[in-house]
Amino acid sequence: MKLPRDISGKKLAKALQKFGYKTEHQTGSHIRLMTSVEGLHHISIPNHRSIKVGLLNGILKEIAQHLRLTRDEILEKLGL
Repeated sequence: MKLPRDISGKKLAKALQKFGYKTEHQTGSHIRLMTSVEGLHHISIPNHRSIKVGLLNGILKEIAQHLRLTRDEILEKLGL
């Protein structure tokens, strides 16, 4: 599945709420998210207008690994 090219940090953080991620805090231009689904997991997302494709791929892979899903399953469930 193709990665979106125009997703912002805020939009991604809001979309990740479907997987139980909640905003823990924001420092500068980074949003720190946390979930306790499948164990405790923290991830930082840059609060930019558009997240670069490589970085987005890395974020989604890390989340997929934590949730024991594939990156494409994450994208499909997020509807991105």
